[in-house]
Amino acid sequence: MALAIIAALVFLAIGAKPVAKGLVLGTLFSVFNFVVMAMLLPLRLDKSRRQSVLINLGSIGSRYILLAVPLVIAIQMDAVNFIAAATGLFMVQAVLLGEHFTKMVFRRD
Repeated sequence: MALAIIAALVFLAIGAKPVAKGLVLGTLFSVFNFVVMAMLLPLRLDKSRRQSVLINLGSIGSRYILLAVPLVIAIQMDAVNFIAAATGLFMVQAVLLGEHFTKMVFRRD
């Protein structure tokens, strides 16, 4: 989230307000997606196979709908850049992967 805020401030400084709004909007929904995923994770435990499958499908479907919200907002409003909103959706995952990759490359045995 901090990276998105810093990038948004840079885009605001150069006058690209729709891009800044798109980055922050996409990142907020991505963070919210991770929070929802963490909250729904305990529901999958100690369930029968059928119940687990239904909970998993419902979880995936609801999170896809959640991730579609900033894209729909960006399409509807000229004040939010669509590409930046899509990029914001992937910023949390990119930072997590980047951190993991950095730890793998620079770890000392």
